Amino acid sequence: MRTISLPLPELALLIGTRVMAGAGLALLCADKLDREQRKAIGWTLLGVGALTTIPLAASVLSQGCCHKGKCHDEDGCHGEDLPEG
Repeated sequence: MRTISLPLPELALLIGTRVMAGAGLALLCADKLDREQRKAIGWTLLGVGALTTIPLAASVLSQGCCHKGKCHDEDGCHGEDLPEG
């Protein structure tokens, strides 16, 4: 299993985007607002959540290690600097 260490602000952004997408989907399915309000708010939240997740997920997945520029193997990140060259 691969382990990735994320700074708290980046983790909060990932969680926030998932919350927005979920809230948008819930509003699309809810009957609390009139149909047009629900659709407008729901599609906006779903879109913002989805669009902001893409670059964040790409950033996390492209790291390949828990720390950029640090050595890693199948046991995880060792925190040692990569050799130059």
